[in-house]
Amino acid sequence: MKRLAFIFICWINCLYGPVLGQEKPASTIDIRILESIAETRTAPQTQTFKVLSDINNYVQIAVPVGLLVAGAVNDDKAMRQNALYVASSTAVTALVNVGLKHIFKRSRPFKKYPNFISVRTAGGYSFPSGHTSSAFATASALSRAYGKWYVVAPSLLWASSVGYSRMYLGVHFPSDVLAGAVLGTGAAFALDGLKK
Repeated sequence: MKRLAFIFICWINCLYGPVLGQEKPASTIDIRILESIAETRTAPQTQTFKVLSDINNYVQIAVPVGLLVAGAVNDDKAMRQNALYVASSTAVTALVNVGLKHIFKRSRPFKKYPNFISVRTAGGYSFPSGHTSSAFATASALSRAYGKWYVVAPSLLWASSVGYSRMYLGVHFPSDVLAGAVLGTGAAFALDGLKK
C-alpha cells in the first residue's frame, strides 16, 4: 500500500508541479485528448454516456444493498460482510475525493478552455473524477470479494465505461479520470481486510 501511495504522490507531483511558468504539458495533452474524443461524438453515443453517467450513483448504492439483502435472505454472513466492504470502499473514496478536490481546485475542462464544447456542465472542481473513483472503488471491492471472471470483467468494464463517459461528456480531463481510477482501486485494496 505504501508503494501505491508513493507512486500516486509522484504522479500528482508530475502533473501539478511547476513547469517554468508555462502551461503544464499534462494539461495540454489532457485537452487534446478531450478534443479528439469530442470530434467522434454521435447522438446515440451521447445518449448512452449520459445514461451511464447518470445511473452511476444508483449503482454505487444498489451493489452493497443488493449484497446485504441477499446475505440476509440466504443467512450468508460472508455476503453481508462483503456488502460492508464494498460500501466502505466507496464511502472512503468519496471522502478522500472531496478532500483532494479542495486541495487541487482544478477547473473543469469547459471552464479552463472556453472554446472546448462539453455535452454537459458540472459544478465544483475537476480533479479527481468522483464518478470514476466511486465506480472503481465499487468494481474493485466487488472483484476482490468475488474474484470470478464473470464478476471481475463486467465490474471493470462498467467502471471504465463510467470513466470514459466523464471525458466524453466533457466534464473531466483524462488525468482526472486516471486519478479517480487509482483512488477508487487503492481504497478497495486498502480496506481489503474487511472482505470475507
